Amino acid sequence: MIAYLKGVLTEKHAGHVVIECGGVGYMAGVRGYTLSALPPTGTEMRMEIYHHRTEADEKLFGFAEEEEKRLFEKLITVKGVGPKVALGVLSGMSPKRVADAIRSAQVKALSAAPGIGKKTAERIVLELADKLPAGDSGSGRAGESRGGTGSDAVNEAVSALEALGYKRSAAEKAVQDCLKEDGVNESRVQDLIKAGLQRLSR
Repeated sequence: MIAYLKGVLTEKHAGHVVIECGGVGYMAGVRGYTLSALPPTGTEMRMEIYHHRTEADEKLFGFAEEEEKRLFEKLITVKGVGPKVALGVLSGMSPKRVADAIRSAQVKALSAAPGIGKKTAERIVLELADKLPAGDSGSGRAGESRGGTGSDAVNEAVSALEALGYKRSAAEKAVQDCLKEDGVNESRVQDLIKAGLQRLSR
């Protein structure tokens, strides 16, 4: 399996790049964020690679940084999200912005990506919100990475469920039921959102 390529960036295109390593040109699929972070052609560089293999095909997907590659690997574990869709999610936002959108259930932002509908965006939030480490900057929502109070976290969770299309009264009941019956941590927004979604989808 190929983990990274170190060589000369010889071609840059909208959907892929070519890196020459030892006289061999390797084509790797890339999207907007990665492409904008790459140096000019003719530059020697190292590119993080995800080597995707199936019975019928092998493809390389390239990333400018390890953080983006790790997030890509998490995205493709979600049912219905393959490499092309995962690249679409990462195409218009930085890895940090994508992670923040997942943790705070910003379904509208996620579903704006190519190939992502509302249901897929909801599934990404449901399956990954509690698997991503908390951001270390102040760009997350209140009560999330900055350790807000329990009541702030509850309000954030209810608002996030509202943004997913649920009525506020139903969202409030789902969150409160989670606190009372499921013992969910009141201060963790992502736990409240995930548990609330599970109750509302029953």
